[in-house]
Amino acid sequence: MLKGLYVAHTGMVNEQNRMDILTNNLANASTVGYKKEGSTSQSFNDILTVKIKDASIGELNVQRLGLNQPGVKIGENYTDYTQGSFRITENTYDLALSGDGFFALEFTNKAGETSTLYTRAGQFTLNKEGELVNQDGDFVLDTENRHITLDTLKETSIDQSGTIYQEGRRIAQIQVVDFENYDYLERYGETYYRPIEGAEMTEADAEVNSGYLEMSNVSPVMEMVNLISVTRAYESNQKIIQTYDGSLDIAVNQLGRVQ
Repeated sequence: MLKGLYVAHTGMVNEQNRMDILTNNLANASTVGYKKEGSTSQSFNDILTVKIKDASIGELNVQRLGLNQPGVKIGENYTDYTQGSFRITENTYDLALSGDGFFALEFTNKAGETSTLYTRAGQFTLNKEGELVNQDGDFVLDTENRHITLDTLKETSIDQSGTIYQEGRRIAQIQVVDFENYDYLERYGETYYRPIEGAEMTEADAEVNSGYLEMSNVSPVMEMVNLISVTRAYESNQKIIQTYDGSLDIAVNQLGRVQ
């Protein structure tokens, strides 16, 4: 009888995970370069529905209880790398990638440790030293993994290969890379990605578009529709638990009462 309680419980936990992801997507619907996340659900394996260490079948025996379904469990979360729409800014240092690829940035954590992270967010600017950085002050790297330093007083242009020119003279080329399999990329923060063991870097075929920004690929309308669906599923499981609770209350407090 209590099986339904566990099934409903696992359903609520799964829907809560989906809701957390959907709300995070909605919160970043206007974040430059953000890629939406999704989640999958899995059924528990049938091997869980067996009777073990039970005196009725023998302590060393295992008896299958049939093809019971003990509920749902949280599967894998994934990132949708579909390209977002472009917004025109006419700012030379605002860059958007058309195609597969990532900008390489030198990231410094709170402990002062530096590492190379990758992003699609190309909202760049020059700091007071003339170095090309993003909104958080992290340095944009060139193809030689060096900081890019420019003259703030000279006119700058950036072509589709990421090469930076000042007054017609080539200064540097922005590093744009891609990876063989995005399953080996781990999200870091909202728009950063870092490769994990097994990641293979490849040459990117993306074009760099100056004066544009790639916006989030989140569709607020679709996320709201999904959020309503998740809420209703959560409430359905909640009502099942309330129904079981009422039935148990009757069984415990009323059926056994001596008149």
